Amino acid sequence: VRFRSCDGNKKIHFGSSEPEDFRVGEDGVVYAERSFQLSAEPTEFVVSAQDKETQEEWQMRVKLTPEPAFAGASEKDQKKIEDIVFPWQQYKYSSPLKRQKRDWVIPPINLPENSRGPFPQELVRIRSDRDKSLSLRYSVTGPGADQPPTGIFIINPISGQLSVTKPLDREQIASFHLRAHAVDVNGNQVENPIDIVINVIDMNDNRPEFLHQVWNGTVPEGSKPGTYVMTVTAIDADDPNAQNGMLRYRILSQAPSSPSPNMFTINNETGDIITVAAGLDREKVQQYTLIIQATDMEGNPTYGLSNTATAVIAVTDVNDNPPEFTAMTFYGEVPENRVDVIVANLTVTDKDQPHTPAWNAMYRMTGGDPTGRFAILTDPNSNDGLVTVVKPIDFETNRMFVLTVAAENQVPLAKGIQHPPQSTATVSITVIDVNESPYFVPNPKLVRQEEGLLAGSTLTTFTAQDPDRYMQQTSLRYSKLSDPANWLKIDPVSGQITTTAVLDRESIYVQNNMYNATFLASDNGIPPMSGTGTLQIYLLDINDNAPQVNPKEATTCETLQPNAINITAVDPDIDPNAGPFAFELPDTPASIKRNWTIVRISGDHAQLSLRIRYLEAGIYDVPIVITDSGNPHASSTSVLKVKVCQCDINGDCTDVDRIVGAGLGTGAIIAILLCIIILLILVLMFVVWMKRRDKERQAKQLLIDPEDDVRDNILKYDEEGGGEEDQDYDLSQLQQPDTVEPDAIKPVGIRRLDERPIHAEPQYPVRSAAPHPGDIGDFINEGLKAADNDPTAPPYDSLLVFDYEGSGSTAGSLSSLNSSSSGGEQDYDYLNDWGPRFKKLADMYGGGDD
Repeated sequence: VRFRSCDGNKKIHFGSSEPEDFRVGEDGVVYAERSFQLSAEPTEFVVSAQDKETQEEWQMRVKLTPEPAFAGASEKDQKKIEDIVFPWQQYKYSSPLKRQKRDWVIPPINLPENSRGPFPQELVRIRSDRDKSLSLRYSVTGPGADQPPTGIFIINPISGQLSVTKPLDREQIASFHLRAHAVDVNGNQVENPIDIVINVIDMNDNRPEFLHQVWNGTVPEGSKPGTYVMTVTAIDADDPNAQNGMLRYRILSQAPSSPSPNMFTINNETGDIITVAAGLDREKVQQYTLIIQATDMEGNPTYGLSNTATAVIAVTDVNDNPPEFTAMTFYGEVPENRVDVIVANLTVTDKDQPHTPAWNAMYRMTGGDPTGRFAILTDPNSNDGLVTVVKPIDFETNRMFVLTVAAENQVPLAKGIQHPPQSTATVSITVIDVNESPYFVPNPKLVRQEEGLLAGSTLTTFTAQDPDRYMQQTSLRYSKLSDPANWLKIDPVSGQITTTAVLDRESIYVQNNMYNATFLASDNGIPPMSGTGTLQIYLLDINDNAPQVNPKEATTCETLQPNAINITAVDPDIDPNAGPFAFELPDTPASIKRNWTIVRISGDHAQLSLRIRYLEAGIYDVPIVITDSGNPHASSTSVLKVKVCQCDINGDCTDVDRIVGAGLGTGAIIAILLCIIILLILVLMFVVWMKRRDKERQAKQLLIDPEDDVRDNILKYDEEGGGEEDQDYDLSQLQQPDTVEPDAIKPVGIRRLDERPIHAEPQYPVRSAAPHPGDIGDFINEGLKAADNDPTAPPYDSLLVFDYEGSGSTAGSLSSLNSSSSGGEQDYDYLNDWGPRFKKLADMYGGGDD
């Protein structure tokens, strides 16, 4: 059906008077909503067109008449191919009074898929109403014609007959949109192109396919009917809006069939599986297997296509079985004084799934252990209860325990379970008597005793007790285990402790007035056991030590100055047998009180200073009498070694030699001597090493023949006269210039100094370019005087180098050996006799013309 308005812009919505039977699409196509048989009489219904904006509505009546069916070739003969005529466009200049035709809107062409042909199969004939006056050519474009997939639809260019060349598949392409064209022989467009829509009608050619072949689901045991389990899904490639793609589900079989063959049902449209019966019990049936069928055509068993899948439903466990003890009474035994040992093993049974919270057991004691000496742990593998001792048990106090225990799961029982939530049992534990170690009472034992107790004195009795009252044993034996100062001994039978030496509080083994000794008590049980005890002796101080002076050595100045010597009294005793102390000097010798005086400045300190104004430097022994405050008093005479030295204004000693000689001890002097000896040895070793190097160097030089040593031969010739013109002078005067002039010519009293003077340096006499031979002595004397008066010259530099060489030489210049005046005809064969060092020169100049 089509609706046309004058303006062509209305948005129309189609409706049907019988929507349960017929549906009108937005494109005007009328569909049957259900399958039904048409009677011979026409079926009528009303189609309405409503404007979406103004809500204005138009109606039309449709009559539907069944089409008679024809078989074989007669169907082709009887079937009439519809003609699609191009509307002829009236041009505006032709006749302004004629109404222009509108373009035709071609209804869609419905073509079933999988058609059997024969092909090409004619679909529709397209022609223009101008083909009467013009020779036209027809063509079709679009996907399926000249675009991929090409060649499905063809058109006769002369007659305009549109045909399909092969069967169509809706699952690949559901519709084709083509455009028909009409042109004249010159290729000019005669008509506007028209659109042709070809819909592929779906056929039921695809079976339903499940997304998974095996579906897994779970359901708790004991679930009520109507409990959701899982959803299975299948898909059909056919049109889902038609019956070909409408699926329906059902359960074909259930295994096992207990307790009911119909424990589950399935929603035939959605595929949801739910329970329909009670009695799911994991302990009886742990898994169900369902065969599910999906059928299209809305489940029509005659025309629909089907497929199957498997649904595996596991029944999950819930806590519907409490743990139950395998016995009412369990037995165990444990030795006394043992901890962390397993004394009993409690076993339970639980029908729930192992190693789950519904199966794991927890144990607790409900009675029989008021002091908390036992604990129950759970073995995670076997689920057994392990009764363990956590506190030691004394056989002499408790010989047997009867415990009441209960077991329950980690999670509570499911609702509606009639079983008791827990199980109870009793545990009988027997305590075994073992030989225990004896123990001292009290331990440690404290004894207060004054020091100075003589050897052989009885100190105390230190005995032990044996806790084994029900064993046949003899008396205990005692022995000494630890006695650092070896002061004590113990009687092995009675435990009486006596002294073997004098107890001394000032011993190094006494800490904070306390002396500790350890003793051992042993029985004769099987096996023998022993125990230790500590005896603590608190030693009370007596005045058995006299005070001493500290330090033993001191230093002071020769004169009476305020730097007095501070001394301290030291007493190993403690209060009241120590300070305050009294300090005094003895009457003899008389020089002590005459030279020294002592003044007490506190209970433990005093100052010793000179009484006289001056005391010669040296070392003095000053005896000092110190008396403590004990009752009775104890006193001693301590000698203080005082070093008297010369002091500066700051009171520091300046007489270094005396102080070093007096103050250095024997060890310091030996150390200094050793350092000096080591230093001398190092110097001696260095000198020996230097001499050895010189010898090695000389030995290397001796490897060369002295006659062949060119360096030695050259160094021998050191006479270089000033030239031929100075051969008439007496050279002896150069070696002894003092013979030319008497000694009186030298200035008397001239000394050479090492320090460089501030005044200007003296200038040496400048010799003439060509001095007269008679002036040589004067020249030498003037140079000697200048050297003696030179304060910058070192003291050992008494020899000067005189480089006067005369005015010239007849040999001429030596700057060029190849000059004509150098004697080119000279024979150089003698160079071969000078050794290997002159071999190169001999090869260059010797050998004749070569």
